[in-house]
Amino acid sequence: MSVFSAMGVSASGLRAERMRMDVITTNIANVETTRSPAGGPYRRQQVILGASQTTGNVFMPGATGYQGVRVLGIEQSTDPLPRIYDPTHPDADEQGYVLMPNVELPTEMADMIIAARAYEANAAAFRSARDLIRQALSILA
Repeated sequence: MSVFSAMGVSASGLRAERMRMDVITTNIANVETTRSPAGGPYRRQQVILGASQTTGNVFMPGATGYQGVRVLGIEQSTDPLPRIYDPTHPDADEQGYVLMPNVELPTEMADMIIAARAYEANAAAFRSARDLIRQALSILA
C-alpha cells in the first residue's frame, strides 16, 4: 500500500464519519417530531457502511482489494415507536396516547462520540501520511 492509497483510505473514512454525524444530528433534531413527511412520527435513521472495493491502481494494475469505506445507504430503524400518554397533544389518539419517534438521546450521543473519535483517528492518519510525504520531499530537495 502506498502513502497515497493510505491517504485515500483515510479520506474515505472521513467522508463516511461525516455522513454518520449528519444523520445523528438529524435524529437528534427530530427527537420530538410526531409528524413526518412520510406520515406518522419520525423514525431513527442509521448509516450503513461497507468496504470500498477497488480493481487495479497505478502501482499494481489488475490487483483487487479493499480500499477504505463507503456509505452503502441510510436505513430507517424498525424498532417500535414508544407511546406516551398526553391527551393534550394534537396527535393524541382517542385514548390520549401519542406515538413518539424511536430516537433515544443517550444512544445518539454515544454514536456521536464514536463517530467523532473515528473521524479524529482518520484525520490523524491523513496528517501522518501528509507529513511523511513532506519529509520525503525535503530529503529530495
